[in-house]
Amino acid sequence: MPISRRAIGTVFVGGALTVTLTALAYPAVLGVQKTTNDQSRIIANTPYGPLTEADRNFVVKVRSAGLWEGRLGMDAMQRGDSKAMKEAGEHLVVGHAMLDDSCRRIALELHITLPNQPTPQQQQFVATVESKKGKEFDSTAANIMRVTHGQIFPGIAKIRATTQNSLVRQLADQANEIVLDHIASMEKTGTVNFDQVNFQETSPPQLPQSALTPPVPQPGSPVVKFTAPPGLKNPYTSTVHIP
Repeated sequence: MPISRRAIGTVFVGGALTVTLTALAYPAVLGVQKTTNDQSRIIANTPYGPLTEADRNFVVKVRSAGLWEGRLGMDAMQRGDSKAMKEAGEHLVVGHAMLDDSCRRIALELHITLPNQPTPQQQQFVATVESKKGKEFDSTAANIMRVTHGQIFPGIAKIRATTQNSLVRQLADQANEIVLDHIASMEKTGTVNFDQVNFQETSPPQLPQSALTPPVPQPGSPVVKFTAPPGLKNPYTSTVHIP
């Protein structure tokens, strides 16, 4: 079930999701539609160091993840059956709002095209969780997000270990702190089925690339901005500093 901007805006009330008035440029050379199998290929030389295919894809993946996990964080705050799930929702919202801000600022510096919608697979995750109520909502949300956070966690470490771009390195540091906290937050709900999670993390379904790629925004489209509602506690220390 596709998530339209209108639908997202309906869910993220209270200023949590807006559309920026300043549009990002979308140079085709660095667009999300341009990928190769050579992840180490340098696609741009920037003031912050060379930018590889893997670096660019990492920024896109972090942004795409926040577009659906931030939404489910809002859902968890409002619909969570337990206090632990509501608190996990707050961590998801604050963390992904910070990562979204970092991705948007980094994208401007490195001329990276950012998606405005998550991938079709991620959209289906949202539809699945939002179809549940009560304890089943908590269990479904916690297990799906525990799997997805667990899958991206090793990728963060790999980017941190290999990137020569200082902005991507900072994003990896920030993502490492936030994703680890989100993993722990899901586990604190007491609803994670570790056998199932471990199996799904290590044996993901073989999906077509189209299901795993976020839709490409139209050139000149305004950039969707995810922000946390005011008053939520920020438990994170990592930031991205752009000179």
